Amino acid sequence: MHRPSRRHLVIGTAVVAATAAAVAVSTTAGASDSKDRAESAIKGGKAKNVILLIGDGMGDSEITLARDYTVGANGRLNMDKFPLTGAYTTYAVHADGTPDYVTDSAASGTGWATGRKTVNGRISKTPDTDKAIPTVLELARKNGYATGSVTTAELTDATPAVLASHATDRSCQGPADMAKCPTDTIAAGGPGSIAEQSVNHKVDVLFGGGKARFDQKVTDGTYKGLTVTEQARKLGYQVVTDSAGMKSAQAGKPVLGLFASGNVPTEWTGKTAAVGGTDPQRCVTSNPNRPSTTPSLADSATKAIQLLEAKQKHSGKGFFLQIEGASIDKQDHAADPCGQIGETAAFDRAVKVARDYAAKHPDTLVVTTADHGHTSQIVPLEATPPGLSSTLVTNEGQQLKVNYSTNTPGQSQEHTGTQVRIAGQGPQAYRVLGVTNQTDLFATIREALNLR
Repeated sequence: MHRPSRRHLVIGTAVVAATAAAVAVSTTAGASDSKDRAESAIKGGKAKNVILLIGDGMGDSEITLARDYTVGANGRLNMDKFPLTGAYTTYAVHADGTPDYVTDSAASGTGWATGRKTVNGRISKTPDTDKAIPTVLELARKNGYATGSVTTAELTDATPAVLASHATDRSCQGPADMAKCPTDTIAAGGPGSIAEQSVNHKVDVLFGGGKARFDQKVTDGTYKGLTVTEQARKLGYQVVTDSAGMKSAQAGKPVLGLFASGNVPTEWTGKTAAVGGTDPQRCVTSNPNRPSTTPSLADSATKAIQLLEAKQKHSGKGFFLQIEGASIDKQDHAADPCGQIGETAAFDRAVKVARDYAAKHPDTLVVTTADHGHTSQIVPLEATPPGLSSTLVTNEGQQLKVNYSTNTPGQSQEHTGTQVRIAGQGPQAYRVLGVTNQTDLFATIREALNLR
């Protein structure tokens, strides 16, 4: 009989220890020595930096679709290469705390940003009393870390908004958009719109779309009569609007990058899904409506990391950065498989940027996940879905049918309530293992950066 080597025994023991650590609910001061050793074996301890990557609406189906199309069924995306992978649940709550099984991006983002569940549509506020809850970005700033948020959506959209604002409703994006947030207005003694709050927070790097929101005029308070962009400049921001401006931005002063009037245009185009399906199509890996001066998500992530690292060069503290691939979700809503796949591929290149940085800076925790599941499903070619579908010809030369049937054709497709993937590497990454709750991600980041 073959006897296992000492090396195999050690590895086996480490795997068992890691599994034991994974099923633990939380880390406490009274944790056993064996649990401490298990955590250490899989890079426990504190992190200098945290990079959180959010693929909006990027459920397992969306990941599989992008993988099958771009690198093949047996290939692997960058996001597939993390050493530790688990899943987390994504439900929201009603005002009374009972579960609302399908979340939107505001409630889900609030979950990891604050560690608390809330009602759909609310931004980092309690579900019942509508009170602001401290966010991980606010805690990071308070503890001396540099902070950044990069997105392909408007910077005032739900996922970036949960980090640097508190709003009764996610629609309250600019000073002219406050109809659903009367108590949040500056006139009522509130903090103002999401755009105003984001720059008032002095977030070191803000890259995304939403220029039209920031071009709205402030209606009350210190900056009355100025646009939010002008308010940002008064607060010391460098304002850039294209790739060249972004690349020339200097560390030391905060940077506001507004790369589109609304959402940043998608990278790929193609025929949307249709009732009865489409003819087999190849996606077009370009978009005539996307200016050539628009930075990619990967380029924005690279510059954000450079700026944050340079700011902290002499401080001894690191940074917290969130990077969102927003239009995976938006193209899923539109039943646009090519737009969706292209945005997933673009997000995956940003994942590579983060992992490459962590390879040189192992004191960096990198986590990638989604805020919720979505519509697209890969179905057999012979299937005849009652809703919208499209047939694609993948890079392997094979046909693949994708189905969108969570709403009536002609209506926006819907989120789903499924659990989604979460994967990580670096200090405290063991916490992603098993099946956790979305709110546990807040505790992971807080513990990694020792935020108090």
